[in-house]
Amino acid sequence: MSRTETPAERHVRESVRPEKPFARFRWTVTVVVLGVFLWSTLTVDAAWGRLLQAPERAWTFLVLVIENASLAPLLIALEDMWISVAIAWIATIIGVVLSFPLIFLAAYNLVPRWIVQPVRQVLNVFRAIPEIALAIAFVPFFGLDPVTAALAMGISSIGTLGKLSAEIVEDIDRGPLEAVEASGGGWLSKVRWGVLPQAMPEIAAFWLYRFEINVRVSAVLGVIGMGGIGTFVQEAMRFNDYERIGLGLVVVVVVTILIDTVSSALRRRLIAGVPVSVDAKRQQIPDGTSSP
Repeated sequence: MSRTETPAERHVRESVRPEKPFARFRWTVTVVVLGVFLWSTLTVDAAWGRLLQAPERAWTFLVLVIENASLAPLLIALEDMWISVAIAWIATIIGVVLSFPLIFLAAYNLVPRWIVQPVRQVLNVFRAIPEIALAIAFVPFFGLDPVTAALAMGISSIGTLGKLSAEIVEDIDRGPLEAVEASGGGWLSKVRWGVLPQAMPEIAAFWLYRFEINVRVSAVLGVIGMGGIGTFVQEAMRFNDYERIGLGLVVVVVVTILIDTVSSALRRRLIAGVPVSVDAKRQQIPDGTSSP
């Protein structure tokens, strides 16, 4: 005679977690990722064995830099770092000016699809061309000069700034747009009074973020002779001048961290808005109890 299952035993049996199903998709992705990694390492003609020597070489390099450390060329390094920052700023302004009109022509909530698609393809073309390729293309016209670096980064910035800013515009609240339409406003009025007040803080924050990226790219382009701190370090490495190499790297790291910190604070302030004090909030409450 079989025993009747008690409520407590039934609760324990039902509370037992069932076995996990076989994660076929997860295993497939893992195998594909590892397979592509192995295929890449085997097909690329690279001396991977040198990676084992990297710690010893890095330690030797660090010792040479420390032994030759000096602040003598600090002023020159700071001047070259300023050139890199100035190039990045000019490039960001170029990207902002040229991408700003395209933002509103690439947003589905502002213009028809037959306008959005071609504009987005143009932005995709700018995004697809790396800065280094544009810089090489401009060398025959402007030479190895900061102008070449500024134009290359500025034009390359158009695609990213335009596409991501257009996506910010598409996420805005439609209420202000409908209010402008109801009052008889045209397309420009919708952009001015319905889009800009909502989207500009995030778009401006993204401009600052792009400036941070351009500072790093400017240093890299300097390595191929475009001027700035990258050229300072590259010339020092050519002559094994470890005094300048170490100082140049330190200046790059410190200034980049400072710019990132200030830019991040500005971006948070732009997105969050001006903080309102408790007294100011009380004055905004129309309940007759506020102070005049």
